[in-house]
Amino acid sequence: MPTEPLSFLEATIDGVHARMREGALTCEQLVDWYLDRIKRYDGRGPSLHAIVNVNPQALAQARELDQHLKRTTKFKGPLHGVPVLVKDQAETSFALTTFGTRAYAGYQPKRDAFIVRKLIDAGAVILAKTSMCDFAAGWFSFSSVTERTRNPYAPERDAGGSSAGTGAGLAANFGLVGIGEDTGGSIRIPASFNNVFGLRVTTGLISRNGFSPLVHFQDTPGPMARTVRDLAKLLDTLVGYDAQDPFTAAAVLARDAGAYEAALANTGLDGIRVGLLKQGFDGQDETSPDVNGVVRALVKRLGDAGVQFVDVDVPDMQDWIVRTSLYIQQSKFDLDRFMANREGIARHTFEEIYANKWFHPLNDLFHNVHEGPSDPTSVPEYYAQRLAQQEFQRVLLNTFAANRLAFLMYPDVKVLPPKYSDLEAQKWTCLTFPTNTVIASQSHLPALSMPAGFAGPLPVGVEVVGLPYAEASLLQFAHACEQLTQFRVAPSLEANPTAKRTAP
Repeated sequence: MPTEPLSFLEATIDGVHARMREGALTCEQLVDWYLDRIKRYDGRGPSLHAIVNVNPQALAQARELDQHLKRTTKFKGPLHGVPVLVKDQAETSFALTTFGTRAYAGYQPKRDAFIVRKLIDAGAVILAKTSMCDFAAGWFSFSSVTERTRNPYAPERDAGGSSAGTGAGLAANFGLVGIGEDTGGSIRIPASFNNVFGLRVTTGLISRNGFSPLVHFQDTPGPMARTVRDLAKLLDTLVGYDAQDPFTAAAVLARDAGAYEAALANTGLDGIRVGLLKQGFDGQDETSPDVNGVVRALVKRLGDAGVQFVDVDVPDMQDWIVRTSLYIQQSKFDLDRFMANREGIARHTFEEIYANKWFHPLNDLFHNVHEGPSDPTSVPEYYAQRLAQQEFQRVLLNTFAANRLAFLMYPDVKVLPPKYSDLEAQKWTCLTFPTNTVIASQSHLPALSMPAGFAGPLPVGVEVVGLPYAEASLLQFAHACEQLTQFRVAPSLEANPTAKRTAP
């Protein structure tokens, strides 16, 4: 009888590690399978366009790891042989880095981003760089490098931004786990649209060194995965102090740093109090009832399992969101400072990129940033807005305290993954897109997106917001929800793009 070909659909880190320990799987076989899948489905078939480029050294690095295991009988580290998708916002010395814009189409950094080196030291194989909108400046996938990244569940719809390629790539099983980056929602939106888990950590837990910025005091890389356990495993490697990023002094305040997977041994739902934020459900789009219906069904199911839900209302929420939005004021300054510190051809300026139109025309935030100041402190309201972010956090923390909440919950986005026809008609702009993710970003609270179910074939994500440094609690809650609901369903990438459940 012919041997059934290896398949790693919906594989997990524990699963592949068990097979490696048994001698039934090599790193080279695993990497080769993912590379073949990318070749078959990213540029051909549904043409997802989730991948900017693959690591030309991936197979060679996999062979080295196989030799290490054969020689020592030990894994190199906790991510031994794990193929990781990395958002092209992170500099890599072994693969071109574009930051999503054709201005950097030929840029080859000399150094790796801090967490890229941490991943490699932990034994991971950086498999590929994933698509993103130009400089991560938007909620959608439009990029002057990759054009657009399609949603694997419905190719006529967007994969969400700005970590579009990591979200779509994980959903399509192009890698085992992935790295995104989140300023206002750029991990959680694609996680929501692609039926995967994504975590925005408390800013400072993970180094931004080697990542292009957008709003430096909100920016953070973060893990994305198909399961909570893989999310926690990845986070354990990513967190830590980096002398080149002073924000990471915050990592010493996180008592659970490096022990996130271990925390999953203690999970449950009974008696946990969760606030349902009224304003998170007030979408005005024709698809908003579909989103709300999916999330309300999840709430019913979790309530039956013992979660205590409390309806909460934060007065003047929209005013808080507007007052604490600093993308226009801050982004040009942060990008110019970053680019000035690159080498050779990388020393561009934002105005040069804008004047040459080296960005996708549907990335409308570029026009707003162009009109913004070169020095944010020249804006009279700047410091008041920075202070308002702290005041906004205090308002939300008081909501937690007054209602004795462990978490806040609401839909990640008030609409379903948008159709390209709507985006091309400019139904929304970057500043009017009804995403709830800005609430946590602009109040500096950690937040996790997890699958909530489906509206027809389309995934819907729910956001769970915690207190500062509550990443372990968020993971515990999400893990318990995952075990109850099992909403992770892989898309079919064949002719019929409907979702189907696959074996774990």
